[in-house]
Amino acid sequence: MAGWDAAQYLKFADERTRPAADLLARVPLQAPARVVDLGCGPGNSTELLVARFPQADIRGLDSSPEMLDAARQRLPGIAFAEADIATFRPEPPPDLLFANAVLQWLPDHASLLPRLARSLAPGGCLAVQMPDNLEEPSHRLMRAVAGEPPFATRLAAAAASRARIGSFAEYDAWLSAAGCTVEIWRTTYVHPLAGHRGIVEWVRGTGLRPFLDPLDGEGQAAFLARYEAALAEAYPPQSDGRVLLPFPRLFLVARRTR
Repeated sequence: MAGWDAAQYLKFADERTRPAADLLARVPLQAPARVVDLGCGPGNSTELLVARFPQADIRGLDSSPEMLDAARQRLPGIAFAEADIATFRPEPPPDLLFANAVLQWLPDHASLLPRLARSLAPGGCLAVQMPDNLEEPSHRLMRAVAGEPPFATRLAAAAASRARIGSFAEYDAWLSAAGCTVEIWRTTYVHPLAGHRGIVEWVRGTGLRPFLDPLDGEGQAAFLARYEAALAEAYPPQSDGRVLLPFPRLFLVARRTR
């Protein structure tokens, strides 16, 4: 995929930060020494970690140079580094691995999450939040439009860009076997947006990227027009023109006990 657009992502900064704050509120650690923000993006989640744990050694990792530039501007006193979570091996073992809205882009959660959990210091926590919206109309319609002419050939691989989110039972089994106690929950946020174009702008910074990146400017405009028309059928507007976007997210906090 092309580089991430930090400015587009931050158009909805408050809404995107709220799940990170909700996840952090359930982390049971009092004074972790070493904290790593996996997929730190533009630093909005890292900022929460700094406020909660001001004495900790906090580091942010991301694969996007654009996001890291934004994070460094936001938090110049924090160390940020470019890294691939799929191969990341933390050393020394961290007390908290915080992964807000990033692991859904990586495959093989049956191996990935236990590996991250086993990398923790004893008593440490892996805290994860992932969008769980692949079956919501906003995302089903991306795939549907991508399957239509003239997009089908160029976008054949786009629908596979995000990993399958596991079930509650799967995450509990994988992480329990890795020596953790596990807390899992799912929350649906409801975002009032400025019409169907508001939904387009929301997902353009995240879920739409794999569908837009392979297209040229004219192709992107055609795809977005067709997608917005499909959204208009799926999301009826409120009387004042706002559109409500339900957004389910899966959360888990795994604490290493052995």
